[in-house]
Amino acid sequence: MAQLIFFILLIGLFIYGMTLLRSGLMNLSANSLKKWLVKLTNAPWKGVIIGTLITAVLQSSSAVMIITIGLISARMLSFPQSIGIILGTNIGTTFTTELITFNIESYIIPLAVIGAILALTKKKNLRSTGFILLGISCVFAAMRGFEYFAGTLKNIEIVNRLLLTLDENLLYGVAAGILITAIIQSSTATTGIIMGFLTAGSMDLDTGIAIMLGSNIGTCVDAYLASIGSGKEAKLSAYAHIWLNIIGVIVFYPFIGMLTSIGLQLAAEVDVQLAHISVIFNVVTSLLVLPFATPFGKFIMKIHDR
Repeated sequence: MAQLIFFILLIGLFIYGMTLLRSGLMNLSANSLKKWLVKLTNAPWKGVIIGTLITAVLQSSSAVMIITIGLISARMLSFPQSIGIILGTNIGTTFTTELITFNIESYIIPLAVIGAILALTKKKNLRSTGFILLGISCVFAAMRGFEYFAGTLKNIEIVNRLLLTLDENLLYGVAAGILITAIIQSSTATTGIIMGFLTAGSMDLDTGIAIMLGSNIGTCVDAYLASIGSGKEAKLSAYAHIWLNIIGVIVFYPFIGMLTSIGLQLAAEVDVQLAHISVIFNVVTSLLVLPFATPFGKFIMKIHDR
């Protein structure tokens, strides 16, 4: 049971690290990024590019969606303009997934020390840089912890039974991804947890893929909550985000076996395999929808604009 408590604490450390990282990056660039969102979204393909870049910078699709909904609520953006951004956020979030697979274990403590020193300074840019370094050290420390404790958690009967259930029914895996991400409000944290179990050999890759697919739906909760009370167009944007990910999961679910085979060909390390598969899922889903961005927007308006 102690291992389970430590694992939960590591999840908290991971989320805290992501929060610090996001705060630092937003402090350094949020105002200019908002201007770019407003200026470069007059065509869906431009929205995809700027949505991808800003999500990669802020390390959070939820943060970009919340900013977008805020801009729509302030009438600085319209719902049709947000379609491209939504497609871009799904691509941009894969940068974080790839980032957490890097092996920087020997740099964690130096980064934490330098980050702590900078975080105590009075200059905004230096303090923000300190938050970024502290956030990175927390995230990677949590990742190493996930790998260590995931193997021991399998010895707990209830956890072992749960893992076996997920391995036997991939639909349960999708549901687990939705639920976990909705609770901890971070698809990246969910992916990090999965990577820990995969690296420890406690979970099959196809199960990890199913949970990753579900996490893409679960991450929509933040945007939906932000849209409540923000006006009709803001809600339409949140609904579009939800529908995009649901449709993507429905399309890809039958091909989990194929994705597993592709992942095995792309990398030797199982966590990197999952990261690459996440990239494939999000990029292909967004690019498939991009030519139909306008009809997709009309579809959302037809079923939700009441």
